[in-house]
Amino acid sequence: MVGRLRQWGLLGGLDRPRGSGIPVLVTVLLRFGLMASEQSIAVGLADRGYEVRVGEDILCEVGAEAVARGLGGQCAILTDENVEALHLEVVVESLHAAGIVTHVVVLPPGEGTKSFAHLEGALRTMVRSGLDRHCFVVALGGGVIGDLGGLVASLFYRGVPCLQVPTTVVSQVDSSVGGKTAIDVPEGKNLVGAFHQPAFVLADTLTLRTLPPRAWAEGFAEIIKHAAIRDPDMLDAVDALEGRDDLIGLISRNVAIKARVVEEDERETTGVRAHLNFGHTLGHAIETAAGEGAFLHGEAISLGIRAALILSERKCGLAADSVARVLSSLHRFDLPLVLEPGLGDDLILETMARDKKFEAGQMRFVLLSALGEASVNGEVTVGDVHETLDALRQPWRS
Repeated sequence: MVGRLRQWGLLGGLDRPRGSGIPVLVTVLLRFGLMASEQSIAVGLADRGYEVRVGEDILCEVGAEAVARGLGGQCAILTDENVEALHLEVVVESLHAAGIVTHVVVLPPGEGTKSFAHLEGALRTMVRSGLDRHCFVVALGGGVIGDLGGLVASLFYRGVPCLQVPTTVVSQVDSSVGGKTAIDVPEGKNLVGAFHQPAFVLADTLTLRTLPPRAWAEGFAEIIKHAAIRDPDMLDAVDALEGRDDLIGLISRNVAIKARVVEEDERETTGVRAHLNFGHTLGHAIETAAGEGAFLHGEAISLGIRAALILSERKCGLAADSVARVLSSLHRFDLPLVLEPGLGDDLILETMARDKKFEAGQMRFVLLSALGEASVNGEVTVGDVHETLDALRQPWRS
């Protein structure tokens, strides 16, 4: 059996997890570790290493996990208005039960929250609340809150610990792990930020059941990206997925991929971590150029993945059936594969030129020679990009 008394339901009864629809008997079995098991993935970074815990109905253990890591006193919980209504109460109760005083900062949902204005607002609210260098931050939400919360923690009193509590597919499989924190500026995404590894990551897969359909689907762009660059067999697991149950294994598999890459190249100095940018060079440019709200992150990355596959086929000899294999998985989640004609090449290229993936004026694309074999390619020309965007505007047929 795994877990503490609270996990087992011995403190507070054996009621069903909120909104889960799980029968009582199944709930009992889950909590006693007799059915689905949680998993723990270590991110080995010497004195900056940490654990990523993936499981069902573990949101109520944030406080215990904080105490287990020597954190206490006071904390700031950063969340957004959507997550506040769904999950904040459980986390606050958990922290209070652990003797931790909480100060909640509720922000608007959406990519626009990753801004200087909201960064300043969160930091000043923490100062006014009396928080000091002995506090910590809990980032409760999706990728936006995780990125902003991590950056807030990196800056407050020159750095305080951050617990990442991701509640979306994108944030659980990708953005909560690895220590990249950032805000956006009008010129581009994630251009102002810092590396600040979390003290701990707790991913409760039950929170994914509350996601709207688009937010659920967009996360699979990152999962399919991981499969394409490191674990092609995972595409079978993605295609076999039905509903939103039994996600612990799939989420953990993705976290392990991200963890290994981060261990190999924490600050993206050797080129290995850049492999995680597969689909992001054009994807980020499309997302920024289209304007806030036009695409969810994963939707833009889906277009970027198709573009990277087109380039991989032309530049690296990626087999056509491998291209079709990845695109069919994206299509299964209704992720966009065709760029609408209204977004022009010039605006996309202008946005790309300001991206971090440019080096000394040279575009860098992550391309595949085969599924699972990624490399950084610096030989993509402007002409190649125009041709790729033309191809991206053409219909895709499964």
